[in-house]
Amino acid sequence: MTCSILVGGAWGDEGKGKCITYLCDNDKPDIIARAGVGPNAGHSVEFNGEKYGLRLTPSGFVHTDAKLMIGAGVLVNPDVLFDEFEKLKKYNIKERMSVDPRCAIITEEHMSRDKASEHLAKKIGSTGSGCGPANSDRVLRTIGLAKDSPVLEDYITDVSVAVNEAIDNGEEVFIEGSQGFALSLYYGTYPFVTSKDTTASTFAADVGVGPTKVDEVINVFKSYISRVGEGPFPTEMTQEEAESKGLEEYGVVTGRRRRIGYFDMELAKESCRINGATQIALTCVDRLFDCARVQDYDQLSAETKAFIEDIQTETGVPVTIISTGPDLKDTIDLRKELL
Repeated sequence: MTCSILVGGAWGDEGKGKCITYLCDNDKPDIIARAGVGPNAGHSVEFNGEKYGLRLTPSGFVHTDAKLMIGAGVLVNPDVLFDEFEKLKKYNIKERMSVDPRCAIITEEHMSRDKASEHLAKKIGSTGSGCGPANSDRVLRTIGLAKDSPVLEDYITDVSVAVNEAIDNGEEVFIEGSQGFALSLYYGTYPFVTSKDTTASTFAADVGVGPTKVDEVINVFKSYISRVGEGPFPTEMTQEEAESKGLEEYGVVTGRRRRIGYFDMELAKESCRINGATQIALTCVDRLFDCARVQDYDQLSAETKAFIEDIQTETGVPVTIISTGPDLKDTIDLRKELL
């Protein structure tokens, strides 16, 4: 069995939610652990004809036999979590969820501070969810933790112990990262970044797993690229060009329009190197090429295959998952052939 980490390859919005849902629905992990910043990241999940926008619940929730966990490095807003319990009631999220006692808690005061910095929000693309101020307070060691929150009392579990015991017992563990590599506080386009590191190494630390226990790092890239807020964007196209290509997008959490650009190979190479990627999942291929709902690699056009092979050659990492549509079955899975 394996411990896998999924990472956003660029500025977020790469289609991680669909990839996570597909992998968890097919591989049936025993534990799905959420890593990353907190509820400022939105993951879109489409399953059985229904769409969900998630901010804290692991996107792999559709695999109903898995335990769901939120690692110590993740900021938790209990109101967001309980709202998702209600929205996802038929999946028994509440009964399956565990929160590490060391998670820091976002309060109304954090959100007020975030929203008060409107000039900063516009500049760096802050969602107003309170994550920046909360992480600031965490660094200053003035924030409350989940273990001291009465409303979370029934959900407290040492996630690091649970995950490591599962790995040692030969169980399957899947760690969900959020946002994207290029938003990393260390490796992103500073200062237009999020409030912590967003690489695979930190995602492992978020749930208390050492690097020697990680088997696979799956880097997710969209076939084009997008970002929210200001900051460098070398391959950006005009909004008019994006519209002409049918590539308009809006954020899950904020509803803001995303900036659109062409695939950035230099960014992809850096992302794969720093994350230590062992696989690439490539999404939205159908939005660039005429291959909607194709499920067989041999049925892709020569142009599409050349694009995929170029990514593999330049990054040195195999493209094992190719998404050709929003439905889970609209996926080409090459892991058996390439790994």
